[in-house]
Amino acid sequence: MPRAPRSSPLASGLSDAVFSQLAAKARGRDAIALHVGDTYLEPPELARVEALSGAHLYAYAPVQGEPSLLGAARDFVHRRHGVELDPATVQVVSGATAGLSVVSEALLDPGDELLLPAPYWPLIRGIVQKRGAVPVEIPVFDRLGEAGFDLEAELEARVTEKTAAIYVNSPNNPTGAVYAERELAAIARVAARHELWIWCDEVYEDLWLDEPPPKTWSRPDFIERALVVHSLSKAYGLAGARVGFVHGPLSAMAAVRSVQTFSTYCAPRILQLGAARALAEGDAWLESARALYASAAREAADALGVEPPRGGGFLFVDVRERRRAGESTFALLERCLDAGVLLTPGSSSGRDYEGWVRLCYTVVPPEELRRALTALRVVLRG
Repeated sequence: MPRAPRSSPLASGLSDAVFSQLAAKARGRDAIALHVGDTYLEPPELARVEALSGAHLYAYAPVQGEPSLLGAARDFVHRRHGVELDPATVQVVSGATAGLSVVSEALLDPGDELLLPAPYWPLIRGIVQKRGAVPVEIPVFDRLGEAGFDLEAELEARVTEKTAAIYVNSPNNPTGAVYAERELAAIARVAARHELWIWCDEVYEDLWLDEPPPKTWSRPDFIERALVVHSLSKAYGLAGARVGFVHGPLSAMAAVRSVQTFSTYCAPRILQLGAARALAEGDAWLESARALYASAAREAADALGVEPPRGGGFLFVDVRERRRAGESTFALLERCLDAGVLLTPGSSSGRDYEGWVRLCYTVVPPEELRRALTALRVVLRG
């Protein structure tokens, strides 16, 4: 048992440098930071703190959430998915990171396993590990187009008596790939066969390039076992507000609400009120932002010689053939930084992706992105 000055072994595998070990080196330098997903756009004006007024804006919100945001969340889900949520099954959380952490604590015991298709959002691995559970990484998103690739067989082969859930993130961070209907059906069959939860990370559900991706959690074969996490960080430019919401079967949501009480208690009330306005009245802003992001995605993909993503906010680039002879990916990333661009190492998204890098194309304005891409083209020539 840890005693001072030791810390818990569960914390030993975690790091605040999950997105890039070069971030500290970049401080004080004139580098364009493309390593963390965010946006250069200001959020909808009606959702900003400056636009809010009234009494007790800074008081505690109810643990479940501010009534206006809970109502806006239910209306949003009905508009997007045609599903009427029971009010008792919705829980406001302090962003998707906190939401998935609460879900992890509510539904996983130490030693349980989560099937984690890779590459994945870098923080999900640590969220599971700090619970004392085990993320089981399965290379998937760079293989979806391969002849003979069988997602169902890959998932099935990793199921054990300790498997508790499958993580679904489509559009995917970092690849921008989207699950097809047949792949979602395969996930549903594995989950049903082994009575697993399905965790649906919907952070990028509204950020797609050409057409909306297939529905995930609202499928009939998902909905009875799906824990769904939504966020306002990406779609509405409210990353710093730390507001999102979770919904799922009533049996699970009772546990989620109990854990929420003893984690952050509530998201900041004033920011919940702004989030409610964004969900209710921000569709025009979202449509404009999506068009800007789609243009940036295509420009970035063309500059780096890769296929455009289907959605999300990132490019995931295989650099194994773009490194110099004997050069590691970390050394390549150092050369990118020397050229003025900070990227995320692919290993942050899975142990099988050391030879990849991640780039966020939504985080800086178009002119700044173009400067970064010009520099990267030179570096990636070798």
